[in-house]
Amino acid sequence: MEKEIPIGLQILRAIRKIIRRTSEHSRTVGQSGVTIPQMLCLKALAERSREERVTVAMVANDVQLSTPTVSRILDRLEKAGYLLRERSTSDRRKVFVTLTAEGMDRIDSLPQPLHEQFLGRLNKLDPIERLGLLHAIERIVELMDAVDIDASPVLTLEPEVGARITLTHDDDE
Repeated sequence: MEKEIPIGLQILRAIRKIIRRTSEHSRTVGQSGVTIPQMLCLKALAERSREERVTVAMVANDVQLSTPTVSRILDRLEKAGYLLRERSTSDRRKVFVTLTAEGMDRIDSLPQPLHEQFLGRLNKLDPIERLGLLHAIERIVELMDAVDIDASPVLTLEPEVGARITLTHDDDE
């Protein structure tokens, strides 16, 4: 007869699976030559640029990261040839960002972000079930003493802030 696994360990195992899936997705995205925060900035820029001229602050707001962090991310993307920056002639503090053709091609080759996959599946659930999941996970956050931890609603391992990142080009293919 098999010994029953205590519920606490089952919950911890489920949490570990979520962490591992997030890590796996980060590696998959990284193999495409960009990090998750870089991918999110590219996608935010693509979505916004259809409507208006896009500033660094607008991208930062969309990806829920600080403007200085997004500015560093955009530096790397600009060096890789994925975007161009142009300082506003009317307000020198504003910098407009535009995707290059290479940036648009890169976006088309990126996988769907994990949080988008999750939200698509979550939204198919009954609203009562979604609310139950929210309450349960909020209680787990409390039990893990993580209530005061600030977190974006994007599933990433968050290495971007001080990380050194190497972007690859597809010129070798």
